[in-house]
This record gives sequence, structure tokens and C-alpha cells, in this order.
Amino acid sequence: MPATDYQESSAALSNIGRSLLSLRRDQVHAMESPADGSASHEVELEWFQRQVADRFHDLASAPSDELLSLPWIRKLLDVFLCCQEEFRVILFNNKAQLMRPPMDRLIADFYERSVKALDVCNAIRDGIEQIREWQKLLEIVLCALGDSDVNNTNMNINIKGNNNCYQRSLGEGQFRRAKKALIDLAIGMLDEKDSGQALAHRNRSFGRNNKDYHHRSLGHFRSLSWSVSRSWSAARQLQAIGNNLSVPRGNEVLATNGLAMPVYTIGSVLLFVMWALVAAIPCQDRGLQVHFYVPRQFLWAAPILSLHERIMEESKKRDRKNACGLLREIYQMEKCSRLLGELADSVQFPLSEDKEREVRQKVKELGHVSDAMREGLEPLERQVREVFHRIVRSRTEGLDSLGRGDNHE
Repeated sequence: MPATDYQESSAALSNIGRSLLSLRRDQVHAMESPADGSASHEVELEWFQRQVADRFHDLASAPSDELLSLPWIRKLLDVFLCCQEEFRVILFNNKAQLMRPPMDRLIADFYERSVKALDVCNAIRDGIEQIREWQKLLEIVLCALGDSDVNNTNMNINIKGNNNCYQRSLGEGQFRRAKKALIDLAIGMLDEKDSGQALAHRNRSFGRNNKDYHHRSLGHFRSLSWSVSRSWSAARQLQAIGNNLSVPRGNEVLATNGLAMPVYTIGSVLLFVMWALVAAIPCQDRGLQVHFYVPRQFLWAAPILSLHERIMEESKKRDRKNACGLLREIYQMEKCSRLLGELADSVQFPLSEDKEREVRQKVKELGHVSDAMREGLEPLERQVREVFHRIVRSRTEGLDSLGRGDNHE
């Protein structure tokens, strides 16, 4: 990432962040009296920068085994909602400034970015629904190969009205049913870029190589009530959100009474949060190669750039390179189901005690993954919905403040 190589042509931008605010404060104070409330305005803007920094430092402190997990993604969305609300308060306190150039242009650009983020939210909710389909296949496997001691009190599975679906003895019928579900799961979790060669390999590993079955199953998973058009691209949408997102020039900071800084900050936060969601959750035409640059002089730049770098490194790992999503629970689901599938493909009947014990252990591990998915997906979906509505509400309020509340896209 070429962040440290950035060079600003204007001398006024040699120090960005607090230094720009200090520059503006020095010049404004030379023209205004202390009674104008300028000091409290400066405190408000600097407090916002510090709050954003503190929140992302907390996110960046997560260890590797928590990064991109369901709890971490939910925490990320909480951070965005808090930043969005604090930004809304700043705009509310400075309504008169919003209608003056260049602030009117800067805030209009931000609202245009936020509209583009709504499509990402819709795509992410579709991705969550897709994960739920995989969850149903996990439940079939757990029902077929589990026993009364494996997550019996937590599963709450109701397949064909049978709540006592765990069997103490494992026969060929149970394995056939489980293997079919595991094949469907493997097909569903394939990234589109990897859906050819890897699929044939996995089908052979399950003793099955049926191209017609591949197309039927893959088509089923790709036709799940998508909220975005078939030609929509998450990668292109992220690029659109980031277009023209540039650090405010010194004269813009001065002309906007410092408000250009929080506008740039919340725009950068919006881009990063949408990018992280696309990285973690399956969605249409995922792509992480989005230009993301923040000068390191900003208080919040270091933790965001650190997170960006860690997520990119995660995406380049050999076992994650072709993943449909970097969500940690998806990785665990794929790994556990693959190992169980390989084990199921190798068993011979009658089943030995050692082999049965090994199978049940793998099933138990898969059950833990299923529990984590079940407990985390619904709260995550609620948060994504809340982000969507908060963006809409903030934009509506902003347009009303600009006197253009009746204009609709």
C-alpha cells in the first residue's frame, strides 16, 4: 500500500488532520473574537476525529482469530452507526454552513456516496440469506450423522417434523444423505471464479462427477431472491463509492470553517466499512482491489490502514484466495465440512468403533460452527438493515437542510 509514499503538492497540506484544524483555528481566531464560540466548534471537530480514531483502534486490536468473525463484523457496524450519528450532530449544529460553497458540494458528494452504499447493504443481506441456505445443509448433515449427545439441546432442528433425528448407530443410509448435503454445500460455497476446476475435483472426491447436477445446484444458489440486478458488481460499486474521495485542500478547510474534515472522515469510514462487508460476506462479483488511501497524519488513519492491510493479507492466504467470503465462520464451515466429507468418503461398512468415534468428533465440530452461525446471522442482518435505514434518514435530513428535500433520485 503506497500510503507512506504520498506527497501533497500544496504546502498547506503538509500536515493533515489536527494540523489543518490548527491552521484554520489560527487564521479564524485572528479575525473573530473569542465570544464567537469558535473554540467550542474546534473542540467538537477534534473530538469527532479522536472518537473515530479510538473506535478503530479498538477494532484493530482484535487478534487474528477474531478478525472478520461475526462478532467483529457486528462491532464494525456498531462503530459505523456511532460515527454516523456523531457526524449527523455536527451537521445539525452547523446547518447554516451547509448551504455555502464549497460545503454544499462536499456534503452533496457524501450523500451521493451514501446512496451507493445502500446497494451494498442490499447485496450483503442477500449474502446473509445465502449463508442461511448453507446452514440448512449443515443441519441435514448434523441430523444424519449426529447422535443424542451432539448439541441436542442447542440445535432445535425441525426437519419433516422430526425433532428426534439423532441416531446412535450410523449406517450407509445416513452417510448417503450426509454426503449429498456436503456435496451441495461444497458447490454452493464455491466462488464463481473457482467454480470449474475445483468443482470437478470435489465431486470426484465424493465419488461423483455430474456436470448437470453442478449446473442445477449452482443455479439454485445463485437465484436466491437477489435484491440487486444480475449485472450489478460489488467491486464496481466500491470503486464508485471511493471515486473522488480526496483529502480536503487547505482553502476548503478554511472556507468550510473546518467542516470539510469530518465530511472526508465519514466518507472514508463509509468506504472502509462497505469494503470490509464485501470482503467478509458472499456477494455478487466481489473484488477487494479498491484504491484505499488515507494520509497517516489523520488520527484514525493508522488503525484503518492496519485493518485494511490485515484483511488484504487474509484474502491472499492460500486457503482463502478463492473463498466466497472471508468471514471466519464461513472458513470454519468450509474446513469442517470438507474434512467430514473426506472422512465420510473413506469409511467402509460395517463401521469400526474407531472410525465412528472419529466421524462423531468431526460432526461435533461442525455443530459448533452451526451454532455460531445461528447465533450471529440474525443480529448481523438487523444491524445491516439499521445501517441502511440510518443512511437513508441521514441523507433525507441533510437534503432538507440544504433546501432540496423534495428532490428524489
